[in-house]
Amino acid sequence: MSQVAISGNASGTGTLTVTAPNTNSNYTLTLPQTTSTLGFDGPAFSAFLSTNQTVTGATITKIQLDTENFDTASCFNNTGSTVGGIPAYSFLPNVAGYYQVNLLVGGTAGTTMTYAGGLIVKNGTAYTRVLVPGFSAANADSSNSVVIYMNGTTDYLEFSAQINGTGTLQVASTQLRTTASAALIRGA
Repeated sequence: MSQVAISGNASGTGTLTVTAPNTNSNYTLTLPQTTSTLGFDGPAFSAFLSTNQTVTGATITKIQLDTENFDTASCFNNTGSTVGGIPAYSFLPNVAGYYQVNLLVGGTAGTTMTYAGGLIVKNGTAYTRVLVPGFSAANADSSNSVVIYMNGTTDYLEFSAQINGTGTLQVASTQLRTTASAALIRGA
């Protein structure tokens, strides 16, 4: 059985190297200096709509994602006003890099559902949009996922819905119907 040798600077600076000797060759794993697990220390959040949000048919409307599951770096604003430079119901990550972004939008109609859609919006401009036809007389769900580069200072994301049908139209509440999340997957 091979043994693993661990060496590093005890003062907490520099890198930690894990070496597993092998009779054919030596393999070295070098980890960056960090206080997190394998350097995955970027912002991540998950939030959902807690109460149905009434919308106008076929009109793109910002979703009021008011309940956070988590917000690791306080980069998501779950209020209706700008807080700390973060626009209402927006994600403004403080680390530059590539983010996996996900959106689920559930729509309901009082009479007939035509479609429900979700838009991931970067800096006020739609980045991706998915529209899904109604799956029952009064419901439709749409999911949207994309990797987006964020500069870590001014780039922000918003999440919008576009629902069409007849009767009262609403973005459906609860984490099961309307939720958004984002997480850093690779630094800049």
